[in-house]
Amino acid sequence: MRKKGLTLNQEFILELKKISNNVKLKEEMKLHTTFRIGGPADYFVEPESKEEVRELLLLCRREKMPYYILGNGSNLLVGDKGFRGLIIQIGKNLSQVTFSENRVVTAETGVMLSKLAIQIAEKGYTGFEFAGGIPGTLGGAVTMNAGAYGGEIKDCIVSAEVIDEEGNIFVLSKEELNLGYRTSIIQQKSYIVLAASFQFEQSEKKAVLDTIADLNQRRREKQPLNYPSAGSTFKRPEGYFAGKLIMDAGLRGYRIGGIMVSEKHCGFVVNVDNGTAKEVLMLIEEVQRRVFEQFGVHLEPEVRMIGEF
Repeated sequence: MRKKGLTLNQEFILELKKISNNVKLKEEMKLHTTFRIGGPADYFVEPESKEEVRELLLLCRREKMPYYILGNGSNLLVGDKGFRGLIIQIGKNLSQVTFSENRVVTAETGVMLSKLAIQIAEKGYTGFEFAGGIPGTLGGAVTMNAGAYGGEIKDCIVSAEVIDEEGNIFVLSKEELNLGYRTSIIQQKSYIVLAASFQFEQSEKKAVLDTIADLNQRRREKQPLNYPSAGSTFKRPEGYFAGKLIMDAGLRGYRIGGIMVSEKHCGFVVNVDNGTAKEVLMLIEEVQRRVFEQFGVHLEPEVRMIGEF
């Protein structure tokens, strides 16, 4: 019910502050994405518990307010004009990790993959080394079945605790998650990951830590980590490698404004000089056009895009 004398926006702010102590207004999203691009979100909240997440979702449903769940912002492009709605950033406040019998590890959605990989390795468990260099949170990784260096989330996950748009919390088994290449039932049903459980094999602590160090070194050598980016820009087309197609199309170093196809790895689009979301879109479209013209392959963006461009 509206309160007399208040606009809808003011009322929504009051309701947000009843739920969370971490409410910000007109928060610049470039501060929360690894691309370092993005205009202001009308409302921005960092919940401290699963119950706060649930209450925020129910509020948005009641008020028909658009929302987006943000982790580390590592696979995301936000429009230059920002996001008209609520950004719910789930991070360090929901990052607890617990270890139980039979090498089962349960972690909350906001834990960084790099931190989780080290914690798992310290136990001498093997099977999560591939995730040690992925610059994202667990929730996003489960949602998109993240992978690297031959490993994927689906290789070791047991189950995931999720919440739907109606605020119902339930657990999905590995089979029910329907994990495929950069996809899952979580994406298809707009669920939100709250936690996930994994099971690993026992190994030697030093060997596991050495593998993580080796993969991270390979990543530093091959990927343009010195510039802001959203990681791999395009999904891997069947039978091809996106980076090689882009390189073979003569687009290494191709630039529009402050945005460039990486000279180090053509599968990455990097922000070299205060680029804009519009420039990213223009470059992506040009890369798609040239690759299709030359090789007949359509490159599908892996980066998620939200907001007003």
